Amino acid sequence: MSSEATPMMKQYHALRRDLPPGTFLLFRLGDFYEMFFDDAREASAILNVALTKRGEVPMCGVPYHAARGYMEKLLAAGKRVALCEQVGEVQAGKLVRREITRILSPGTLEDAGLEEKSHNFTAAVLPPRKEGEGFGLAYADLSTGEFRLTELPSSDALTDEIVRLAPAEILVPEGGGDCLKDLPFGFPSPEPVESYLFDPLAAGELLLSHFKVHSLDGFGVADFSRGVAAAGALLHYLTRSLRRDASHLRSLQAVRHDGHLLLDASTQGHLELVSSRAGRSMTLLGTLDRTVTPMGARTLRDWILHPLVDPSAITSRQDAIARFLASPLLLGDLREALGGIRDIERALSRLSQNSGTARDLLVLAASLAAVPAIRRVLAPCGEGLLSSLAASLDPLPDLSGLLGSAVVDEPPPTIREGGMIRGGFDPALDELRNASTEGKAWIAALQEREIARTGIKSLKVRFNAVFGYFIEVTTANLGSVPSDYTRKQTTAGGERFVTPELKEMEGKILGSEERARALEAEIFQRLRTAVLEV
Repeated sequence: MSSEATPMMKQYHALRRDLPPGTFLLFRLGDFYEMFFDDAREASAILNVALTKRGEVPMCGVPYHAARGYMEKLLAAGKRVALCEQVGEVQAGKLVRREITRILSPGTLEDAGLEEKSHNFTAAVLPPRKEGEGFGLAYADLSTGEFRLTELPSSDALTDEIVRLAPAEILVPEGGGDCLKDLPFGFPSPEPVESYLFDPLAAGELLLSHFKVHSLDGFGVADFSRGVAAAGALLHYLTRSLRRDASHLRSLQAVRHDGHLLLDASTQGHLELVSSRAGRSMTLLGTLDRTVTPMGARTLRDWILHPLVDPSAITSRQDAIARFLASPLLLGDLREALGGIRDIERALSRLSQNSGTARDLLVLAASLAAVPAIRRVLAPCGEGLLSSLAASLDPLPDLSGLLGSAVVDEPPPTIREGGMIRGGFDPALDELRNASTEGKAWIAALQEREIARTGIKSLKVRFNAVFGYFIEVTTANLGSVPSDYTRKQTTAGGERFVTPELKEMEGKILGSEERARALEAEIFQRLRTAVLEV
């Protein structure tokens, strides 16, 4: 039987055939992600890793613990990455169950490789079908939860807007790529997807189902039918093709250009507003950007590319800036207060998509703790934009207190290893931790007792993940081993033994540690739910 016919390779092919084109399948095998066939040939060249064989099947692999860096290289090459994880129990002689848990693409990154001061949009464009129709455009940033749509009258206006947005991916219906043939060098090529995704009726129904509403009128998009069609196609791509959780896309905003000065792509380039061949520092954005938070940096970029035209709105911003220019101490106090604000948008996005960790909860706790200080700084600013901003800030004291009391100051990078919940927060968790601590103290005492009982001064009680706890005795001292020791393993320098009481205590320690990790994961999910329900 060939390698391709083995149960594991049948499982691989069944998972591989449902993926969108241009997607590498990273197939989890133990401590490695493996790629096979054409994926392996192409990925080995991109990643500069060895191409080997499994029987007659070409393959290459990357370590599980270092996979993030390799995935970033594949995404930078414009590829998609599907992660196939082992989701079933590993049992000897049985094929472990595997599922594709996430599909990553250049436009749907959550954190890996993202520039914190820029958005990471995926865009969908619906070209006109007949004379007099405009272009529908929708774009979303899964890392922040923004979801917008608009309509544009011409291909030139569309190109200008795409240059402003700088999306990482651009979707078009099959045969519709010519509408963006004038994009500057360096922009992603439009990617054709099935035309039926842009059907206005189907797109509208999908959006209604996603937002759980009976009408889209509340979003103010009723007059943007082609934009709605593009938004539905984009949502389908994110949730069905890439199988991503988009529940944090909670609103759909219609972008109307009558309130902003439209800058064409040529003007943006000549003025070097946000990009320059000489680097970001030589742009208007690089000159102006003294923002303290990532959200502020992304907002400033949007403002520069979408200048206001309404005199009252311009005056309102100028008055706010003049207030700070007149009072450097006030500005310094505000910048200091804003220093406690982290990237709330992307932390919430990761939590919404089930890829968040306790570190994201800590980001929110620290940011909420900074809100009262920001309000105190802005409170004396009188009427106007600053006072209205201060009034809109809610420190959410209950949630802030919950997160502050629950999450340790330096949580681990994953939720699987435990150690993220503070002692004293949950009595049941404290009890399990105490049982583990007391058991390890008993283990330490056992070593001293056995040295005294046997007279073997080099005797050690050790632990590893494969054999658990054991008593290690060197070859020279094997003659002094008591009769109640049971041999477990022979090593180069001696023997490893267990005793009934050691096995009993091992079960208590490991059992309590496993239950503690499971309880911590459960507490994390409760905290995550509390955050997302606010």
